[in-house]
Parts: sequence; C-alpha cells; structure tokens
Amino acid sequence: MISQKLNDTLTLTGPGTEAGSVMRHYWQPAALSDELQGTRPVVPVTLLGERLVLFRDSDGKLGLIDRACPHRGADLCYGRLEDNGLRCPFHGWHFNRDGQCVEQPGEPQGSTMHERITTTSYPVVEKNGIIFAYMGPGEPPAFPNFDCFRAPETHVFAFKGLWECNWLQAMEVGIDPAHASFLHRFLEDEDPQDSYGKQFRDKAADTNMPMTQLLREYPRPEISVEETDYGMRIIALRHLENGKTHVRITNQIFPEAISIPMSREMIITQWHVPVDDENCYWYSMFTSFDKPVDKKLMREQRLKEHRLPDYAPIKNRSNYYGFDPQEQQQTTYTGMGLDINVHDQWAVESPGRIADRTKEHLGSTDVAIIRYRRMLRAAIKNLNDSNSSELPMMNGSDHIFGPVSNDTIANNSHWQQASTDSDKERRANCRDWDASIPADDIEAAAAIKNQ
Repeated sequence: MISQKLNDTLTLTGPGTEAGSVMRHYWQPAALSDELQGTRPVVPVTLLGERLVLFRDSDGKLGLIDRACPHRGADLCYGRLEDNGLRCPFHGWHFNRDGQCVEQPGEPQGSTMHERITTTSYPVVEKNGIIFAYMGPGEPPAFPNFDCFRAPETHVFAFKGLWECNWLQAMEVGIDPAHASFLHRFLEDEDPQDSYGKQFRDKAADTNMPMTQLLREYPRPEISVEETDYGMRIIALRHLENGKTHVRITNQIFPEAISIPMSREMIITQWHVPVDDENCYWYSMFTSFDKPVDKKLMREQRLKEHRLPDYAPIKNRSNYYGFDPQEQQQTTYTGMGLDINVHDQWAVESPGRIADRTKEHLGSTDVAIIRYRRMLRAAIKNLNDSNSSELPMMNGSDHIFGPVSNDTIANNSHWQQASTDSDKERRANCRDWDASIPADDIEAAAAIKNQ
C-alpha cells in the first residue's frame, strides 16, 4: 500500500507535475510514421496532457506545435497544409514547423505583428517507424544504442494501441514476470510453427516445448532485479526437471519502456506513453536479428484487433473484452481470446483509470515494481534538487547497447554464462546489420554472474 499523495505523485504527468517533469527529460513516442501517410500528413497528438498537432511540411520535415491557434484558439488540426507550414482556416494565420507565425493575411499591409506571435513547438525525430518528441528543457538527450534504433528499417516493425488507463499500471504489467504463467496461460498449446508475429507462441529457447506449456507448467519463477545505466534488468528463473533452468531476461528502460524477448529472432521494445492521466498508448518496436520483418503480416495481425484511426482495441471494456466463459473453461485462463494484448489490457484497465494503490498488497513476485517505484521517486527527488544529471541515461548514452532481452535453457549451475553465450550467438549470426555489443558492455550485461 502507498498513500494517495504518493500515488498521485507517481501517476500524474501533465504540465507542472513531478512525474511529468521527469518524463519530459526523455524522448517520447508521439505518433507512428504510418499515421502521416497519405495526401495530407497532419494528425492530432495528445501527449503528457498537452493537445498538439503533428505535420510534415512540403520540405518533408516534421513539426509538432500547439493544437490551439494563438489567435482565438481554433483547432489547427484542421489547418490548411500549405506554403511549407500549417494555416489556420479561421483567419489565415500561418505557422511554420517551429511554431513561428509567418503570415497574418487579414492584418494591415506591412504589419509586423506576426513576428511577435509564436506558439509552443517541440523537436521531433523519426526512427524506424515511430516519431519521437522532446518536450523538456534544454537540448534533447542523445538516443541510446538500443537494438531497435541500430537495426535497419527493414528489420523493425512499429505499431501502437490505446489503453484506457494510467501509464504506470500499463508499464508495470511489463515488469511482472510472474503474470505470464496465469494471465497468458493457454490450456491448449498452439503449433509453434504458426508463431510468427505472436508473443509466447514460439518454442522455449532450444527445446521443442511450446513457450505456453513452459509458462503453464512452471508458474513460480525466481525473480531478481538489478539496476543498470538505462533502468533495470529483470531475471526470471523457472527451474525445470533434470537440472535445467529456463532463464528469461527482460528490461525496464527508464522512464516508461520495457524490452522483452518475443521469440528467438525477435525482441519487443515497448513504451507506455501518457496521453493524459487516464489514457495511454503503448508503442512497440519489433526488432529482428534474423531476416527482415514481414511487416505486412504483422500489421494485418494487429489490425484484426484494432480500429483506425485511433488504434483503439476492438475488444474493450464496453464489450467485456470478448469474455467467453466456455473458452475460459477449455482454452485460455482469461476467456478473452488468444491475443495476449487483450489479456494485458483487461489486467491494467479493470482496476480503474488510475489504480488505487492505497489498497494494494504487493508480494515477492512484485520485486521489480517495488524497485521501479523507488527509482522513479529518486528521479523526482533529483529533479526537485536540481540534479537532472543524476537521472538514468542523462550522463550520456553512447555506451548503452542492447539491452539484452533473451530466453535460454541452461544447466542450473551455469545459467548465467549460458544466457550470455546465447545472446552472443544470436548477435554473431545477425547478417544484415551490426548487432554486436562492445566488449565492455558484454561484461556489463553479464553482471548477473555476480549475483
């Protein structure tokens, strides 16, 4: 349990809030590149409680500015995309991608009033299918050398989905290794040969056992956590028969992302981005170490479960997440279909828009959640003490690679080395891009040996 005051401190992210100030020191996913396809690349964006409009000008460059025209507040999302900027249809005021008003056609000839009119604008960059915005003070930080950013565009697929809940409960489900044995339990295993693009459908590491079977039969992982330069490394050990252990390495990337293995050849890097305090988008980058991603198939798979243009899930609170009691008896633990995103969505939305943590009772499997909240509180304190350089990754990120996200089967006494060697092998076999990690970082990633 925590106090209501602390719950508010950790969850609220609008302008002027403490957690929101932390988030504004990091690049935030604002939209998918796919959303700017078409003849009029203009989309509304609500991010950290701020209503904005994103557009691509005639030079092909991106702008992210306040959605309210500074004249009388008309919605610039309906603006005319012309003359290398966005023009308000109300009185013709024209703004460039930096938020500068460059023309007021209704004002007297020769007026220079427009030179004094600016609106909020934020830097934006495009990386492998996601457009990121920086909404904080000073110069934006450099991007770390994460695999999702290093891989070529052909090997990364990006998608997003709307969840009607606060960002923190959305992120916390991703740093909870124990839930997969229950929430995502399949009472019947699918053929792993049909697993492409689906999470927890592959075979477990180098075995013929479906991952769903392993999660079902070994529901008590031994979980440990270590803090890293980028956030946290989470180790979940499921001890099998015959002296074997299944090792699953996942990561929390500060402030609100996770990195997890999806299959032997693919990992997922997923942000949980506040729209406002009661809604968030998850943004995922699926990165392949093997061959180019089949983007057409992965997009088709996900559009069966989401509607456009808002990427809201088709199964939701209004239709009881597709709950089927017969399916719950025979096929899945939840009775909510085979898409594990729906399972997670129910788990994070059902506590309410902002979970009441004054009534929760955390157990030993919640160790990563406990550690993360302490990390966020420490970041808030550092900002309040004007020590922004003490935030994770704020002292430079050129040395940060990976992070290693991997599933391995190993002998009980050598699981640390086996996990490291498995990741090395996967990276060494990556032929289309340089997935190697510098020697110093390999040693850092192998720090779990010292536990």
